[in-house]
Amino acid sequence: MTHPHFHGKEALEHLIEARKKGRWASSEIHGVELPGHYSAAAEAAKETAFFFLLFWTLLPQFLIAFFLPLSAALLFWRMGRSALLGYVRLEKLHRLIEEERWEIEHHRPQEKEELTALYAAKGFSGKLLEEAIETLMADDNRLLQVMLEEELGLSLEAFEHPLKQACGASIAVFFAAALLWLSLFLPPWGFALTALLVIAAATLFVARWERIPKLPALLWNLALAAAAALIALYIHETPPF
Repeated sequence: MTHPHFHGKEALEHLIEARKKGRWASSEIHGVELPGHYSAAAEAAKETAFFFLLFWTLLPQFLIAFFLPLSAALLFWRMGRSALLGYVRLEKLHRLIEEERWEIEHHRPQEKEELTALYAAKGFSGKLLEEAIETLMADDNRLLQVMLEEELGLSLEAFEHPLKQACGASIAVFFAAALLWLSLFLPPWGFALTALLVIAAATLFVARWERIPKLPALLWNLALAAAAALIALYIHETPPF
């Protein structure tokens, strides 16, 4: 049946809309597939390597002089950026929790109807369905958790503390920058090769964790980094007029 709480939709249709809202809450740059601190670390390593690859392409004569201050700035930027993204995701989660808590307190019959439709869609029926619903409705905390996970499709364990993501990003920037600094003592092409290797390592790590094809991911990331650097070099070397 429809109810104003469902905005003119059936209970099951309302559940589908709620699931979309839950997906939106967890669809930030550090998604739910890869733990946030790993994702932040991989992106920070790739960004550090690409930034210095670009700097080496355009202004190689200034690379040593500006390497340390730029590394410090990148570390601070990525650390703060990752913490901010994690904080925003947690704020979204807190808002959804409070909205769902309010609905449980003020629209309990409709929450029961949603829960019944949800478990009926899972295959529950008859007395078993009634017992499951009554058990869940008897405990508000358990009901809140079920509605967040089942209705909104949220995995609460996937939301990490922002500082954990910031640590992952800062450690990745530090080690990527350290490898690139050591590569300055190699032949000139050694720096570019090291930057590409850092990008490759971070890409392969993510691909392995998320079980996606490694070779296409590797080729795409390396090709994008090389193409972007070459485009910048072409524009730099070509007179504007």
